[in-house]
Amino acid sequence: MALAIINSVASWILKKRIHQIELFLKYPNEVQEELLHNLIRWAENTSFGKKYDFSSIRNYSTFAERIPISTYEDLEPLIEQTRRGEQNVIWPTQIKWFAKSSGTTNAKSKFIPVSPEALEDCHYKAAKDLLCLYLNNNEDAQLFTGKSLRLGGSKQLYEDNNTFFGDLSAILIENMPMWAEFSSTPSNKVSLMSEWESKLSAIVKETTNENVTSFAGVPSWMLVLMNRILEETGKGNLHEIWPNVEVYFHGGVSFEPYRDQYKKILPKSDFKYYEIYNASEGFFAIQDSNDSDELLLMLDYGIFYEFIPMDSFGKPNQKAVRLADVELNKNYAVLITTNSGLWRYLIGDTVRFTSLNPYRIKITGRTKHHINVFGEELMVENTDRAIAKACNITGADVVDYTVAPIFMDGKEKGAHEWIIEFGKHPEDVEAFRKHLDEALQSLNSDYEAKRYNNMTLNPLVLNVARPKLFYDWLKAQDKLGGQHKIPRLSNERDYLEKLKSMQIADVNA
Repeated sequence: MALAIINSVASWILKKRIHQIELFLKYPNEVQEELLHNLIRWAENTSFGKKYDFSSIRNYSTFAERIPISTYEDLEPLIEQTRRGEQNVIWPTQIKWFAKSSGTTNAKSKFIPVSPEALEDCHYKAAKDLLCLYLNNNEDAQLFTGKSLRLGGSKQLYEDNNTFFGDLSAILIENMPMWAEFSSTPSNKVSLMSEWESKLSAIVKETTNENVTSFAGVPSWMLVLMNRILEETGKGNLHEIWPNVEVYFHGGVSFEPYRDQYKKILPKSDFKYYEIYNASEGFFAIQDSNDSDELLLMLDYGIFYEFIPMDSFGKPNQKAVRLADVELNKNYAVLITTNSGLWRYLIGDTVRFTSLNPYRIKITGRTKHHINVFGEELMVENTDRAIAKACNITGADVVDYTVAPIFMDGKEKGAHEWIIEFGKHPEDVEAFRKHLDEALQSLNSDYEAKRYNNMTLNPLVLNVARPKLFYDWLKAQDKLGGQHKIPRLSNERDYLEKLKSMQIADVNA
């Protein structure tokens, strides 16, 4: 009875936020313009604000003309000043938290500033909004009669010059409000364990007797945990362990390659999946309706958005546009200005808009994770969907994959080379390869044109990875768990060659 009352009260409190969400749904561009104005006013006396004379900026056009588009490398000197304890450099309030992120394209660590405003008005606000939107769509939800099984990063926090750095999940746990800790499992102590294998065992031990009503985490790593739980408990599916679990909140990598595998271990027809789009730099979008594959762009989290069309990205004529000027079904690189002092910052993600009223998006990939060696403009969105189609036809399951070009050599045409690790192998690998190639052509007209009669591209080459190849590669990079992921696509062959060398070494051992 007490849990039912708690669930009703918590649901009522969270759903009150719907009215504020409706405000930016109704006036999205006005909300963004006001937010930009406030960010500029708040930061006009910082070192960055004085350098670019924020006090004289009155509109977006002046802001865009005066402030350069930046990468992490551009802002790194200012971020390092802040990490050394200097304040009022890029943001007026004290920044003592830094989310350490190595990303997937560069071994060098990035230290993303996380201000008090970003913690409260972005990350924690988004967590509440996620629950608010879910509860608003599911009146009979019983989330707060149990706990959420969360799977975050695996690094503890470290101190340096009275500032702290670590995985974003560790920072969020350290600053977590009491209500969130009370409703989560495993404990903070287990969540922050560094060694991945020990952490998995501890999570299994601590959570199997809890009343879990939801899951939250990256699909690839959560699947590893869930399979471990089924293996150790001997159960056939997760509902046998947690009969009240009703939703999985996921993000970090595309869900498409894993969808069928989740349906097997969570077979209830009314089980829900809700996608989120977040990163160390901020929380950006949330699935706002059941059974949707679109994400609502959240416009009042202290983040001002701009977008660079990918057909001009990186070129001398590249130009960012604000939200009011985006077009449907066009790939854009995401540019953000935030309440942590990231000014016109390229986060490296690409999206396309599926709706302009309200603004809804799909994540299509990374600015550096696509293949365009032969004019094929292949995006991660294409390969994830093609993998899902080929698996559906052949009954296979995929653990992970990566793709790189085979460059033209004299008279030899180019091609794409894949390494795929299967959880369940197709009976006929050659049939899988053909279905995959056909699916890519059906999803991407540029790829189809280059493949027509093998005019530019030969059929794709498929290497079947040994078991745990990708896991072992991540382990060797100290990237197990959390937000770490395999680079799906690359215009170079570095990742693919390293993975092939590990596979060959294993065969020859």
